[in-house]
Amino acid sequence: MRRREFVKTGSAVLSALMAAGFVSFEEAHAEAWNKAAFEAKSLEDLIRVLGGSGAQESALVGIDAPEIAENGAVVPIAVSSELGGTQAIAVVIEKNPNVVAAIFSIPDGTLAEVQTRVKMAQTSNLFAIVKADGKFHYAAKEIKVTLGGCGG
Repeated sequence: MRRREFVKTGSAVLSALMAAGFVSFEEAHAEAWNKAAFEAKSLEDLIRVLGGSGAQESALVGIDAPEIAENGAVVPIAVSSELGGTQAIAVVIEKNPNVVAAIFSIPDGTLAEVQTRVKMAQTSNLFAIVKADGKFHYAAKEIKVTLGGCGG
């Protein structure tokens, strides 16, 4: 099936389900993003917005990222959590204009590992924040940016 046909068919099916009352408008859209979280200006602000009062460093939270990023426009990172009951993983880049780069919801029973590419304006600390059983844990790693970045 070609992409256009898939999108057209998927839209028609979704519209029919909504019209029949099987799916509400809110359910038809992806989970609403937490605007306040993405407007946070610091690690502490993010944890507060997500419902916590503080975070503790944990060796059970891992960050796999390069020590030196040759191009700050594309920095590959992976975050994993060995904490039981992991509910969410957030990636925070301390010196970026918007410190929150991503927030991932982790469904129950799912392996708590995520991978993405982020844009870094300059050399900065990268924090992986993990919410597990209602508590917040973090790991940090400094990444040196040598070229590019979101600042040019």
